[in-house]
Parts: sequence; C-alpha cells; structure tokens
Amino acid sequence: MKVIGGPASQLLASRTARALGTEPVLCEFNRFPDGELYLRITEETENERVTLIQSTPTDSDLVSLLQLIDACEGASELNVVIPYMGYARQDKKFKPGEPISARAVARCVRADRIFTVNIHEKSVLEHFPCPAENLDASKLLGEYIAGFGLEDPLLIAPDSGAEGLVKNVSSGLGFDYDHLEKTRLSGDTVVIKTKNLEVTGRHVVLVDDMIATGGTMAESIRMLRDQGAAGVYIACVHPVLARNAALRLFNAGVKDIIGTDTLEKAESRLSVAPLIAETLNGF
Repeated sequence: MKVIGGPASQLLASRTARALGTEPVLCEFNRFPDGELYLRITEETENERVTLIQSTPTDSDLVSLLQLIDACEGASELNVVIPYMGYARQDKKFKPGEPISARAVARCVRADRIFTVNIHEKSVLEHFPCPAENLDASKLLGEYIAGFGLEDPLLIAPDSGAEGLVKNVSSGLGFDYDHLEKTRLSGDTVVIKTKNLEVTGRHVVLVDDMIATGGTMAESIRMLRDQGAAGVYIACVHPVLARNAALRLFNAGVKDIIGTDTLEKAESRLSVAPLIAETLNGF
C-alpha cells in the first residue's frame, strides 16, 4: 500500500506508513504566483492500493485533498483518511438560508472508503458518496492519560454531550468521570459545577473531542480551581486552538494541554497513527 500525506498531515502520514511497514510517498506542494495550489505525487499510483491522509482545517487543505484524489484516479483502490474534517460542525441548518456545509464538503470527497477520526457529528458520514467509517481515538487518549501517573484522576466532560467520549476514554482504566453542569442563580450569575462528584483535592482532566477558541474551557478551569481541584489538565482529540486559545487556557491555570496529531500542533503529543494503521490492515 502506498501512503500519501497531504500538506496538513505529513507527520501523521509518515507515522502511519511506518506502522504499516512502508515509507510515505513524497509529494511536492507549492503555489502559483496567483495563489492557486500546485501539488505533484512523485511516485506512480496507477493500479496501486493508495491511502491518502489529509486533515482539512482550512479551505486550502480541502482543495489539496481534492487534488490528491484526482491525481490518484488510476489507483486500483483509494482510501481517504480525513483525521480532522473542517466544516463538520455545520451539520444542519441553524438559521434559514444556511447551507449544510458538512454535507457540501462530504459530497466532494470520492474514494473507495473514507475514514474520519472522532468526527464532531457522526451523521455527517451519511453524506459521503461511498462507505465512510469514524475511528475512535478515545482508548489511545485514555492510555496516554494513564501514563501521567496522576493520583486518583477525575475525568470531566465540559457538558453532558461529551460525557460519552469521557466514558470511552476512562473505559477499562478505572477512572472516575463526570460532566459539568451550568446552573443559573440569577440573570447574570451562573455557576459551573460537576454533576455528581466533588473535585476538591483531585487532579482533574477536562476531556473533549476538540478545543477551538478555548473560551468555555478557560471558564471551566477557573471554576474547578476555585472549587479546590489540585490541578487541571486538558485532553482532546483535535487541538484546533484557534488564535490565542493556548495562552487563554494557560492564563486560566491549566497545567498542560494534550492533543493528538489529527492536527499537527505543538500540543499534539499523541499519535493516532496506530489506530489508522490497524484499521487499514483490516482491509
């Protein structure tokens, strides 16, 4: 199998290729003077089994993915891995006249099989024009947290919607888990507390699928520290961390931020390459 990484996922593609016992295929990425993207795969893909790995956090990254797919039109089998899919959060019309952007993007991606990693809304998979599967990195995240050596850690979801992820992260590891609840005391007074468990004196790990601007997380960190948490950490699959999110979180008192390499950032301590390689070996 030939493994090809797009410009947003070169490190992850290299790690996945190594896990599969091969070397990543080299690509050239450039821009024309007018700003249009140029790419070239330096090895022949005709009649080959090919896996493309490319996250799409920006519009340019999506165009690069479409170009890669077109460049591999002669492959005997084409798998596309989108570790982080941009526009996945716009999975329905929130206001009249809006597009379902996730659907618009998904319809453009054509391959034999498509894989995402902890996509924000699984219903998006239905819009791809071919079989699509969502891979779950929660077990890897849990094993990484277990390696911290934190004494009696408490894993917390920022809201009830993310509690399923936190449950999966803690599965088999014996971690306590809970979620945060907002209670409005008055028109302008809101208290954020854990639903069932006390945080006093405990090391808390806030877990979510992605951290974008960090605003809600920063507020939660401050509240947990005020409630006596011994230390607060953040673990996520997708470290989007837009603009000054990392600074905002450390300013709020977070001990550390851990993400995976679905997005290649300084905080991407954990690789999902073993998860992708294991899945590809199954086909």
